[in-house]
Amino acid sequence: MKHLIFAALLVFVSCKDNKTRENDTKTDVFEESVEATHQDHDHKTTNVYTNAWINKIELNNGSKWQANAETNEGIQKMQNSIKNQTTSTLDDYYILADMLNDDKNYVIKNCTMKGASHDNLHVWFLPLIEKIEALSKANTLEEASKLKQSIEDNVNAYSNYFE
Repeated sequence: MKHLIFAALLVFVSCKDNKTRENDTKTDVFEESVEATHQDHDHKTTNVYTNAWINKIELNNGSKWQANAETNEGIQKMQNSIKNQTTSTLDDYYILADMLNDDKNYVIKNCTMKGASHDNLHVWFLPLIEKIEALSKANTLEEASKLKQSIEDNVNAYSNYFE
């Protein structure tokens, strides 16, 4: 838990504070902060099949948080990737993971949110990043299918908290 909070703080500080940095560098910083959450956890022991983040996210005084248009667009891209990519083989799932990774990077590169809305976005987003990474390393169709469902649930829940 401490690692997740630390990672979220690192992301908060790095996200759009230094617009002059290369987009790839910002993505690397974000991904490094996510990697910090894995320091004490093996990929297999991380619970990427659930949406425990729901217990931590908050609404804006009972209302949805306002997200920037690019973030909403990136989430729509993720929904389209999930909907349109066939997932019959492990290679299909790896292609989906690559597509979702590109969509995720789009969100990261275009993040302009600040304050509590930004903090809550990261509560929702960090577990999703872990799930996408896990999907790219899935060893069986069963594992990949479970991860895809968890990712889809995560992505579809976005609209419960952000507009």
